[in-house]
Amino acid sequence: MEKFFDLLKGDRVIWFIVALLSGIGLIEVFSSTSMLAYRYQDGQTSHYFIRHLFFILLGFAVMFTLCRVSYKHLYKLAGVFLVFCVFLLVLTYIKGVATNSAKRWLDIGGLSFQTSDVAKLSLMIYLAKVLSQARQEGVKMWDVYKKCLLAVGVVCGLILPSNFSTAFLVGLASLFVMFVGNIRPKWLLATVGVAVVCFGLFVAFVELTGAEGTRVGTWSKRIETFFGSETSKDAQFQSQQAKIAIALGDIIGKGPGNSNQRNILPHPYSDFIFAIIVEEGGLIVGLFVVVLYSVFFARCIKITRNSEKAFPAFMVLGLSLNIMFQAVVNMLVAVSIIPVTGQTLPFVSMGGTSILFNSVAVGIILNVSRYTAKKETVEDIEENQEVEEVVDYPFIAG
Repeated sequence: MEKFFDLLKGDRVIWFIVALLSGIGLIEVFSSTSMLAYRYQDGQTSHYFIRHLFFILLGFAVMFTLCRVSYKHLYKLAGVFLVFCVFLLVLTYIKGVATNSAKRWLDIGGLSFQTSDVAKLSLMIYLAKVLSQARQEGVKMWDVYKKCLLAVGVVCGLILPSNFSTAFLVGLASLFVMFVGNIRPKWLLATVGVAVVCFGLFVAFVELTGAEGTRVGTWSKRIETFFGSETSKDAQFQSQQAKIAIALGDIIGKGPGNSNQRNILPHPYSDFIFAIIVEEGGLIVGLFVVVLYSVFFARCIKITRNSEKAFPAFMVLGLSLNIMFQAVVNMLVAVSIIPVTGQTLPFVSMGGTSILFNSVAVGIILNVSRYTAKKETVEDIEENQEVEEVVDYPFIAG
């Protein structure tokens, strides 16, 4: 057993948490998709379960590989990643697959993925590099701020028309990273103000011109439904059924596979999987999932604080914020605290590319944790790798 654990490089608590979340996801995906698979997959009730299991195993392979590849390679490629993600976002508007009047998915060689997932990773790596350079002699903070603002503005601006919630969460995570990176608060507040004005102008333009390819109408309807302005039963159906699922769960739940709402609630295997978790596992399992994400984030913060260099510290912070914000929004939607969005629950909801890109993020975090744990020397970590030293200054310095 000890030899097995020795293979798991990096923070073992994070490995354990991701494994637990993935296990819960496997149980709930099988429960919430069995009837769907029976109906549409010729009676093969395990079809979606097997598919989900494949991506979970592939995700662990990705983490296993990336935790062995030094994060220092990412420093040199940060700018390339950002340009590549912008190219993919633009390409999505040109040749993307449209769903619900919005183009989010790009199909390349039979492989479909949401380009916003690539953008979240690339943007955080780029911000980490730029902010780490702020501590070098002769680099002005205003110049650093302008580079960060341009990158965040372009990426979030390209994501916004088709996916408001993702653009908002990526922008929010970016502001947090920039704040920790010593960007002046008054500059960040001004950024928020300008962003709100630009968003208002964008909505007004779409409403006046009737421009297609956006989801402004959907956003408005969801907000009206949440605040009770929209009284139609169809508009309130999702939130009502999610509440019923949570209420049926009570304290100890109905047990795995015994959900009633899985066949009624839309997207019980993705957007509303937390409601099914509570229905089948009760409040106890629901709180356990919340604790798992909280401990995951706490471990990431510890890695950030223990990092001796700014670049990996900012990168871990940004990547972990992406995962945490997505998880929190999914759970808040399920309990009707915020309006309905399309955010999935990381490592739990069904979704192949989402699992893979989150696995990439965790793999990078695990690699950085190897340098902060002090259990391995730098030479051991970078054995047989040609890695140049990343030039930046200690994370908490000046």
